[in-house]
Amino acid sequence: MQHVWRGDGGAGLTEGVTGPIVDIHTHILPTEIPDFRADFGYGDFVTIEHEPHTSVMLQGGEFFRRVDRRLFDLEARLEDCEQYGVDVQVLSTVPVMFSYWAKAEHGAAVARFLNDDIATSIAAHPGRFVGLGTVPLQDADLAVDELTRCMGELSLAGIEIGTHCGTTNLNSPDLFPIFEAAADLGAAVFVHPWDMMAMEDMPEFWLPWLVGMPAESARAICSMLLGGVFERLPALRVAFAHGGGSFPGTFGRIQHGYEVRPDLVATDTSLSPREQLGSFWVDSIVHDRRALEYLVELLGPERVCLGTDFPFPLGELDPGALIRETTKDGQARDRLLSRNALDWLGGPETADV
Repeated sequence: MQHVWRGDGGAGLTEGVTGPIVDIHTHILPTEIPDFRADFGYGDFVTIEHEPHTSVMLQGGEFFRRVDRRLFDLEARLEDCEQYGVDVQVLSTVPVMFSYWAKAEHGAAVARFLNDDIATSIAAHPGRFVGLGTVPLQDADLAVDELTRCMGELSLAGIEIGTHCGTTNLNSPDLFPIFEAAADLGAAVFVHPWDMMAMEDMPEFWLPWLVGMPAESARAICSMLLGGVFERLPALRVAFAHGGGSFPGTFGRIQHGYEVRPDLVATDTSLSPREQLGSFWVDSIVHDRRALEYLVELLGPERVCLGTDFPFPLGELDPGALIRETTKDGQARDRLLSRNALDWLGGPETADV
């Protein structure tokens, strides 16, 4: 796929980028969502209502969020990609749709519906989209079944999961079979914050999104690192949203804790946090040049991928701008804007990208 930058016409903005510009963090919803609450007889399932000039997500029948039409309108989404020079978007559902609180069989039904819709979107525009499914983490057997369907029947590239499942963190033995299956199937895993901790304790100033979300990503990374998931499954390919959240900024403290209190921190892995820094990817949504420079230095230039959180306002509104401002050489741009994403996605699903 030939990339032509259309963002501002500037010269050299993608100099050295040999592959497609890939955005690994974009969200999508079906145009219409069944009333699962009525079907199942309980729960805060999400529906969507379309008004003349806007659309509204409802949760349990109550207002949840107004959303941009690009969330479900593929033509509007592609117009945006053309404007900003994004060749390929990796599609994943909005985390509120995970429904890990639901009965497992109902969570599986929601996942199947969402995954079928993503597969249909990809088929409608070959080469422009790559898909990540969702699975019911509350039941590992059902999750593995749906993951297998995603990788086989639906030809998706992997799955998106939340930073935790109820009170269960990602190091739980209950979840390990899902990661094991992802490694065996060659599925990419994207970890996105959801159901943020302490939301009821910080209702003002959008703090759950500004403070809780970064903490959730750090929680997930630490759980997998210290829980030995990456040590046990070296082939597992995992990327974390929002630049790894608050993990990079607190990494020194995490490493120090491992060293001074191994009785508490080093119980489930023989590898230190520092030794595992190259075992996962993150996206580039950090909104600050110095933060991105540090992130690349900490994790390595092969482990940071373009991500925008499209089409939500807390994401990067000019896709790739921060990477272009931060990276001065073509090789670095090639890695961050294209090659790293392809390495993370892997497998035959990206052969045409």
